[in-house]
Amino acid sequence: MERFWLVLAIVAFFLLCLWGMYVGWRRKSRSQSAQLPPFPAVPADPGDVLLESTGVYLATTIAGEWQNRIVTRGAGLRTGAVWRLHGGGIAVERGGAPDFWIPRDAITGVRRDTKIAGKVMGTDALLIVTWRLGDTGLDTGFRGDDLDDYPQWIEQLKIKGGAQ
Repeated sequence: MERFWLVLAIVAFFLLCLWGMYVGWRRKSRSQSAQLPPFPAVPADPGDVLLESTGVYLATTIAGEWQNRIVTRGAGLRTGAVWRLHGGGIAVERGGAPDFWIPRDAITGVRRDTKIAGKVMGTDALLIVTWRLGDTGLDTGFRGDDLDDYPQWIEQLKIKGGAQ
């Protein structure tokens, strides 16, 4: 009988931890919803596809704060994704989560990196696009199926007359 109560206490503690994480995630989402405008929707006719890569959308974080994940409006969900570069921006198409658009004129940088919210790699296996949403700088991370695509993305997204 003692074992029953011990197991019950451990299960109750585990469920309490899960509930606390859920409440924290929702609180952070509500707070970010008030601070950030909605992510732009993919235009109905974005134009010709200049570059396309498949892989995994990892996260969007506050720029320079690689662990400060944006969780509002489904942005915190890691999903399979297709990134398509068009003349006006990047269409981030995610399976099972809302798609969004990164306008070309909002992009302030692009780089390879080793880390972003919940994902750390030993090599520069992540493609990070830095962009502005309203007054807030964001980093959006992608792990492509083919890492050989990254130099093309970096070249296509270079900021004219500015440093990366």
